[in-house]
Amino acid sequence: MTDIPVKYIVDEHNKKVAVQMDIETFKKIEEALENYGLSELMKQSLDEESLSLKEAKSFYDSLEKSE
Repeated sequence: MTDIPVKYIVDEHNKKVAVQMDIETFKKIEEALENYGLSELMKQSLDEESLSLKEAKSFYDSLEKSE
């Protein structure tokens, strides 16, 4: 695993309560978590039945449209 440079924020008992890191590292972690979540949702949808184009259009047309 890659070393992530962090600074720990501690309370009056020297207990670690938070972590501080540079924004670029945070963005990379955030993107990795989002990608993982998306891939898990995609895996779950593999078991679901797919709609034909006609069925999908019909379903879309049935949705309530916001103005």
